[in-house]
Amino acid sequence: MGLRTDYLREVKAFQPSPPYAANAAKAFLAGGALCALAQWLAEWHGRLVVASPLAAQLWAAAVMAGLAIALTAVGKYDDFSQFAGAGATMLITGLANALASAAIEHRSEGWTAGVAGQMLKVGGAAIIYGIIAAYALGLCWLWL
Repeated sequence: MGLRTDYLREVKAFQPSPPYAANAAKAFLAGGALCALAQWLAEWHGRLVVASPLAAQLWAAAVMAGLAIALTAVGKYDDFSQFAGAGATMLITGLANALASAAIEHRSEGWTAGVAGQMLKVGGAAIIYGIIAAYALGLCWLWL
């Protein structure tokens, strides 16, 4: 046994186990609440403006992204994501938070190299994986 393995074994004895069930429940409830809010917004907009379901859903997605950006700008989205964990990464709000926080963090470097460059680094990965997933699902759809 090496010094490293002995140290890791001793440290592990004093570390508390993470509350997996509580974290999963918080993520489920927070993510469900975000999705329910988005669905309510879409239905409300559809009734209010008598819009098509697709237009109402796009409007609700834009409102949820704007809400995430506003909460990121005032520093409250981080508090929410600390509580909600994976539940705060609902697709549109998580992406909006990532883009906004990258833009805020690097705004001192200028608009092109700082804001746009960092936003493309963060958003590019989500876009590429989205395209790959869409392609894979399209192939699966063809085989059915």
